[in-house]
Amino acid sequence: MFNNELMTKVRDCFELVDHCPYQGKRIFFENAGGALTLKSVVERSKELAAVPDNQGRDNPASIELTNIINKAKTDIRIFFGASDGPVFVGESGTELLFRLISAAILSIPKDSEVLGSTLEHPASVSACTRWAEIAGVDYVKVIHNNETGSVSAEDYRPLVSEKTKVATILHTSPVTGISVDVKSIAATIREISPDCIIIVDGIQHAAHGALDIDSYDIDGYVISPYKVFSRHGYGIAWVSPRLATLPHNRLIGSPEDQWELGTRDTASYATFSEVVNYFNWLGGFSSNSADLRERLVAAGKAVSQHEKDITDQMIHGAGGQAGLADFKNITIIGGNDNPHRKGLVSFWVDGMDSVDVVTALRENGIRVHVRKNDYFSGNILIPLGQKNCVRVSMCHYNTTEEVIKFLEVIQKIVS
Repeated sequence: MFNNELMTKVRDCFELVDHCPYQGKRIFFENAGGALTLKSVVERSKELAAVPDNQGRDNPASIELTNIINKAKTDIRIFFGASDGPVFVGESGTELLFRLISAAILSIPKDSEVLGSTLEHPASVSACTRWAEIAGVDYVKVIHNNETGSVSAEDYRPLVSEKTKVATILHTSPVTGISVDVKSIAATIREISPDCIIIVDGIQHAAHGALDIDSYDIDGYVISPYKVFSRHGYGIAWVSPRLATLPHNRLIGSPEDQWELGTRDTASYATFSEVVNYFNWLGGFSSNSADLRERLVAAGKAVSQHEKDITDQMIHGAGGQAGLADFKNITIIGGNDNPHRKGLVSFWVDGMDSVDVVTALRENGIRVHVRKNDYFSGNILIPLGQKNCVRVSMCHYNTTEEVIKFLEVIQKIVS
């Protein structure tokens, strides 16, 4: 867990860390809905919003904008742990998943199958459903495990066949908070269908530990930077050289691996460089290496450990305060002791509507969110027989003191 001195420095890097301009003082446990924004991201956005120039012109501003984008692409690859393959921005993570999945499905034979799981966000499920129907191929779903709130390679294995030509994997669920072993699932798929195109939704996962795409053996990975301390308005995708050159929407005459459409927003790239700069700085507290990748990995490990510690406190208690697991009328999705949990706890209170619990927390200055059995979260909640749940999502800038305050309020609410 971060010591007090480091935590003070970390929290000072973010805007609105303990107050809302519309509500006043509050604790922010709604990071899965969109994390806090780095102060440097706000400043960089403002700076570049004023520049009227575009890339590809014969003037100093245009040249500098191109340099900023190229540097950011290098930063993104290092952040992803991807040694090759294009990286690019789009409208959002959801939009990019649709683009990657559509290109992949339209490239496969008519007798193929598309494989996903019931754990996945509707971004990938909707894309697979739509494009499998258009392409005339079958879409098969692996049933996730209700008890663990996740899905494993052994769950995938029975449904993988030589016909499996496109597969999707969710790295971490934004509802259960439980991560998935992407590497083992991808290896299982490739044992049976070596040329399968594998696309991963990393939107919920990216803020909670270092990525290592080179080790996953996949073809596409998508994140949403507003969940990784940047801002709204763009998503980032990486594609393997193989997926990069499949037929996809691009301007006639442009490079075969060109995925960007139209003039780029330089600030999208530049603000993600600020995210990488932040993790580089944070990694310096636990690594003496001058290598950027090694410092990012060190930062990821530190973030993951801190979040595990405060999540354990929320579940099992801290400062003499009972944890969520100590209340007999509270059920935690994914179980009380799940080693794959990533800074997120979803639960319900017997005999109480989760909407009312969220309202009561808000009235006590604690920002959380309700997940309902709708098209966003019904895949998780309907099999559990629940109409909704409370989602408490944390990041590494959250503190033990905030957790204790949350537990004090919860005790009042549920008792």
